[in-house]
Amino acid sequence: MEKKTAGLTERGGLSICICGGGNLGHVVAGFVAARTNNKVSVLTRHPERWQNSLMVEVPDRERPLVGQLAGVSSDPAQVISDADVVVLCLPGYSIREVLLTVKPHLKPTAVVGSVVSSTGFFFQAMDVLLPSTPLFGLQRVPFIARTVEYGRVGRIMGFKESLCVAVEQTARKEVVREMAEMLFNTPTTLLESHYEASLSNSNPLLHPARLYTLLKDWHEGIVFDRVPLFYEEWTEEAAQLYIDMDSELHQLLAVLPVNPCNIPTVLAYYESTDAASLARKLRSIQAFKGILMPMRPVEGGYAPDFHSRYFTEDFPYGLDVVRRLAYQKGVATPHIDKVSDWGASFLPVAF
Repeated sequence: MEKKTAGLTERGGLSICICGGGNLGHVVAGFVAARTNNKVSVLTRHPERWQNSLMVEVPDRERPLVGQLAGVSSDPAQVISDADVVVLCLPGYSIREVLLTVKPHLKPTAVVGSVVSSTGFFFQAMDVLLPSTPLFGLQRVPFIARTVEYGRVGRIMGFKESLCVAVEQTARKEVVREMAEMLFNTPTTLLESHYEASLSNSNPLLHPARLYTLLKDWHEGIVFDRVPLFYEEWTEEAAQLYIDMDSELHQLLAVLPVNPCNIPTVLAYYESTDAASLARKLRSIQAFKGILMPMRPVEGGYAPDFHSRYFTEDFPYGLDVVRRLAYQKGVATPHIDKVSDWGASFLPVAF
């Protein structure tokens, strides 16, 4: 018999709602439905484009995983009301709106989490939801995900060998950690503070460092004759800026209630020693192959696409979260400030 605690079960049998129809939403919904004994539904703005059978292509596996969805809807009353667990797979700019939408329909025992924590999830969830609502958030996404065919097929480009999860607003943190481990079928470690998941040196620093070094001298009228590869053409200049921004982040971590061992430096994480070796490492990662710089076609070539999530999410809901908290704590962040100000010049409304 399964042991039940606060609406959760240790071995599955949960009702789970995945919020979001993007790359991660496709893959997480399909993976959880196919690999666990759970009832999985999806909350999306475009339910009419989804099938109830969701395929997920997996590396080194001839046949895709196939998950059967219990329901797909744009109406939270249909998919949230009976959910034991609500998992957000959303960009930072959508988190608050969706939390406000689902809040009236949450069961008192429901757990709310996010596969992306570095775009303000914990700060916004603690502000919007009741203090009695258990929260969890992953430090890094469990999969590198792509949508192959909307509402029908997703693709896992790469797995994490282990995950770290922060849990707040509940005394049953270990139960929630075990639930996350079960959902993503990956060994999972409990973090000591939500800051350790919220303040990431992944996308919020990674993407802006590369964008800034390539585009810092760009202005209207400059046209690229091709679209650069985002990772496979990573430069030492971008790697050094990434290292410098990461150093400032770790100065902030030093004054927060965190275990710095839970957020390794970028050099340690990527097993590098300097900018040159870090650039080589980023250029070599198989799961990053083929990813392009966010560009849009214009007359004569290509120009930056400032509507890309690399801009609309990673600057105002990633890098700027770090910057504002550093300002509150009196920690100087000159490199982060420089890059954040540059991003703000293209996104005045978002900031």
